[in-house]
Amino acid sequence: MPLLTVLALMALPFVEVWLMIVVGGSIGVPWTLAALVSLMILGVAVLRRAGTKAFRDADEAMRTGQQPRGGLLAPLMLMAGGVLLAIPGFLTAVLGLLLVLPFTRPLLSWVFVRWAERRMRRMQDRMEERMADQGMRVPSQGPGSPFGGRPGADPFGARPGGTAQGQEQSEEPRSPQEGRVIKGRFEPVEDEDKN
Repeated sequence: MPLLTVLALMALPFVEVWLMIVVGGSIGVPWTLAALVSLMILGVAVLRRAGTKAFRDADEAMRTGQQPRGGLLAPLMLMAGGVLLAIPGFLTAVLGLLLVLPFTRPLLSWVFVRWAERRMRRMQDRMEERMADQGMRVPSQGPGSPFGGRPGADPFGARPGGTAQGQEQSEEPRSPQEGRVIKGRFEPVEDEDKN
């Protein structure tokens, strides 16, 4: 897949030049240049507006301590669309318009979210297979947790009392901000082959 992406990026300038020649031959060079310049101006305007809105949302989220209202995907899509519009070319302008227009952006964000969820599931399955191959205990699966465990469960196998299995519990109470401390002892194992 990365090889196809590299090849597509290498072919993009040639495709853009070919499209400019085709469009210039059909509507004329001055109109082609005017269309490219107007698309670039539109891209810069979209970038400025999306950047200002994203900065305002991020500032408000940091002040209130909550996530941004609209999420992060919509401003990122607007910024990516603005960059694609600002790059001179008709193919990048079409892709940028798809990311910027309000009736195509929700569909593309839905497609992207579904793709990301499938990819995360595949990565989780691979990680669980590797953990099982190494003899590690795989966390229990179930809905509610972002890592597939039951709600409120520790994905690393800790018991409800706050200690991992086989470890001693810390005597002193700790605040939730300090994290969990597990006391234990380290005993070196001597190599029997050195005798």
